[in-house]
Amino acid sequence: MDKASRMDSLLPNGRGVWIPIDHGASDFPVDGLTDTKHVIQSLVRAGVDAIVAQKGVVGHYHHLCASSSTDMVVHFSVSTRHAGPDSANKVLVGNADEVLPRGGIGVSCQVNMGSPNEATMIERMGQMSRAALHHQLPMFGMVYARGEHLSVMEGDDTNANAHAVRLAFELGCDAAKTTWTGDMESFRKITSAAPIPVLVAGGPSTGDSKAILTMVRKALDAGASGVCMGRQVFAHPNIEAIAKALVMLVHEDATVEEAMNACEL
Repeated sequence: MDKASRMDSLLPNGRGVWIPIDHGASDFPVDGLTDTKHVIQSLVRAGVDAIVAQKGVVGHYHHLCASSSTDMVVHFSVSTRHAGPDSANKVLVGNADEVLPRGGIGVSCQVNMGSPNEATMIERMGQMSRAALHHQLPMFGMVYARGEHLSVMEGDDTNANAHAVRLAFELGCDAAKTTWTGDMESFRKITSAAPIPVLVAGGPSTGDSKAILTMVRKALDAGASGVCMGRQVFAHPNIEAIAKALVMLVHEDATVEEAMNACEL
């Protein structure tokens, strides 16, 4: 399978529902992730396109995705809550050459833009992008505009999130994750910042299905190509239902009401 085929599997027709479950490496216990097998099985039944996880999780559980439409992407960036002032410094814990043997078909890497270690993280993302290219693997960029040195340009109502997506694109990422800005006008500036699929994040878990789906519907209407949403899904009271509702929004262009009714939310 070449890179284009893997991209089509992860983002059919350029759209995707990706669920990151890498949070346990940074902080544990995490609500919703104490039974990882159950989470993955629920997501597979819901028909999500990708599960983003650390390499140990992918290696241990990728068999649960066999004969399904769900693939796994290996996230190679890690820090933990115990690192003090260095906790925003995401280091690389592997390389692209181990993705396929572990059962994944793509790579993911993170940069915290504006953090004291931004330059090093950018360098790491560039290295991972090069390795992914040589192994014909799609590269996903989680670039967050949230460090203490963040310097937002005057008049930038995206709060530097458009710059974050642009940075991911410029470093060779094939898709990027971004934050919902609160309104469609500013969010359109983010989705138009680069010619790659932009997936909207979910933020902290709320359990409010209607609010989650309403935000996603607005993001899609403002140019998002899908979602990359972790805690709002795996910590939800009904993982399979909320994930299936997201699939309906992204792939069937359903309304919030249609998705909630069909999934009994």
